[in-house]
Amino acid sequence: MSDELKILVVDDEAVMREVLEMRLDQMGYAVHTAASGEEAREVTERVGPDLVISDVMMPGIGGMELLEILKTGDPRRPVVLITAHGTVDLAVEALKRGALDFLTKPLDYDKLEAVLETARTDIAQRQARARLESTLDSDAGLGELVGRSRPMREVYKLLRMLGESDASAIVTGESGTGKELAALTLHALSARSKGPFVAVNTAAIPETLTESELFGHEKGAFTGALRSRTGYFEQANGGTLFLDEISEMPMAIQAKLLRVLEDGRVRRIGSARDLEVDVRVLAATNRRPDEAVDQGRLRRDVFYRLSVFTVEMPPLRDRVDDLPLLIQHFIRRFNPKHGAETEGISDAALAAMSSYRWPGNVRELRNVIERAVILARRGWIEPVHLPPFIRDRRDEAAGSVVLPAGSTVADAERLLILETLKQMDNNKSRAARALGIDVKTIRYKLRSYAEEGHAE
Repeated sequence: MSDELKILVVDDEAVMREVLEMRLDQMGYAVHTAASGEEAREVTERVGPDLVISDVMMPGIGGMELLEILKTGDPRRPVVLITAHGTVDLAVEALKRGALDFLTKPLDYDKLEAVLETARTDIAQRQARARLESTLDSDAGLGELVGRSRPMREVYKLLRMLGESDASAIVTGESGTGKELAALTLHALSARSKGPFVAVNTAAIPETLTESELFGHEKGAFTGALRSRTGYFEQANGGTLFLDEISEMPMAIQAKLLRVLEDGRVRRIGSARDLEVDVRVLAATNRRPDEAVDQGRLRRDVFYRLSVFTVEMPPLRDRVDDLPLLIQHFIRRFNPKHGAETEGISDAALAAMSSYRWPGNVRELRNVIERAVILARRGWIEPVHLPPFIRDRRDEAAGSVVLPAGSTVADAERLLILETLKQMDNNKSRAARALGIDVKTIRYKLRSYAEEGHAE
């Protein structure tokens, strides 16, 4: 997105158009003008202005009619109406019809600038949202995984390669990083994609039931076995079995698992015969597999048999670039679930979330966004919709610039601008909005710092 927003000024008075054009140019906007409502329609179709400022009283198509026309063409385009003959009733009617604001002549340019800054933020957020939505519709990631950061691209490269083989693999990573989604994506990329995908959290199965759940049992094999049951291996026949938290599986069961991995045969509890199964086994653990072996939680032979390949899922703190895309992905998912119309996340809320370490990774992010969608309902997710432990931490971080004793005002200004840029991922437009200054000022200051040898 260009830093300069396009504004169309519509007024039948040439002097008013010229004054507004000069003022808006000084504020850093790209300005187009039209002398009538009819001309405004043509200019709008030709240049697609981001915002329109229109006089109300004009010959032919007046401001109120033009507002209706513009809102029909693009309901989200902000329109500011101005007039020398303002009344409360007219202002109320303009706002009801969708005007962003209603200002009276002679214009208060400080107020106009404040209105435009609010619109600038909203427009920038909508444009960012549109790009995210386009990415989600075309190239958001791979399979069930969302993200385009460098760490995730490395994961995708390995998954594509593994998809061409039938080898076993261990998916490692912290809790909440998406290990099951990686396994599901790998299944979808493989020749087994038309077969079943069975995911089992081995840590959630009571130890006394683990063998029965995995391998099945015959009717009457033990007290309570009122009918025969197929185990997870049989259920996954022809497809993929994903064993999550493999290091939490009882060691005795791991020994039986090894046998199945070696010869592809399972025996139900209470049965005298083996059943052949054709299953690709993928496993996952949030521990380092080698440490799990050293700690006696994972049999070394099982580890060697499963770890033909290892896929390591990066923690969210190492892929912060994926935050906007993941957030929009979850907003899209939770809006229909909760009957909400949340559009996206504001710059301020995104900055707060970007400074958080996300110990619960993508799973934690998903829960935070679901909560925010429920609270916001419509419009933008703002810092107020975030949990206090994220919102308050951002407040602390924002106030963490420390000035050495004897610093000048110029030193304070430089440190504040550079730190804000750092917090905003070097996005000059976002930094300018956060500081309440023009983006041209940011550029000028950075050039000055570079010449003085102070730029970072």
